[in-house]
Amino acid sequence: MHNVTVGMEFDVLKENNNIANENYDMLKEHDIVSVDFMGSIGAGKTALIIRLAEKLREKGLRVHAIAGDVTGADDMNRMVASGITTTNCNTGKECHLDANMVHRCLHGIDLSQIDVLLIENVGNLVCPADFPLGTDMRVVVISTTEGDDMVRKHPDIFIHSDFAILNKVDIADAVGVDPNILLNDYKKLTGGRKTMIETSARQGTGLDAVIEELGL
Repeated sequence: MHNVTVGMEFDVLKENNNIANENYDMLKEHDIVSVDFMGSIGAGKTALIIRLAEKLREKGLRVHAIAGDVTGADDMNRMVASGITTTNCNTGKECHLDANMVHRCLHGIDLSQIDVLLIENVGNLVCPADFPLGTDMRVVVISTTEGDDMVRKHPDIFIHSDFAILNKVDIADAVGVDPNILLNDYKKLTGGRKTMIETSARQGTGLDAVIEELGL
């Protein structure tokens, strides 16, 4: 029984990776830069995407977003209200987006009309790590409101991402969190090979550093 379970898991992950490769090729055919934003509920992923999209549009780039959530369209509506063309992607009971969900979304988007695709994954620091979507980069967003032990508690998602964002640094003192603890934990985990960028989506700080890290 144990061997069957492992085999089934392997097949699911293998198939996800195959479809992720298809997504990657599809996006590259249209010269689209794509980013998967992972992170827990309340980290500020939606706000960051909105602020980043504003700055990217100022640079003349056409931005589209995919709003991933278990149910509802709240995040999509916020993005649309800010001026981003957005596709909603509800997962039902799944705690993460997978490559096939994104694949279906891509077939409903006019890829010739966008330069940058920003994907907001479902709020979760565990499941998304195992399911790449076929994007150029994967980014983890955490916030000071979640405490100073997020890196120690959820190492896998940080290892499987290209860099991390520590959001809501403007209220770190108010919530009693020292950002340096998170920064140091991340440096130890990644051996200093990856970057954690401090941001405040509300105040707009750190966004230029994120855009530079994305190569945009």
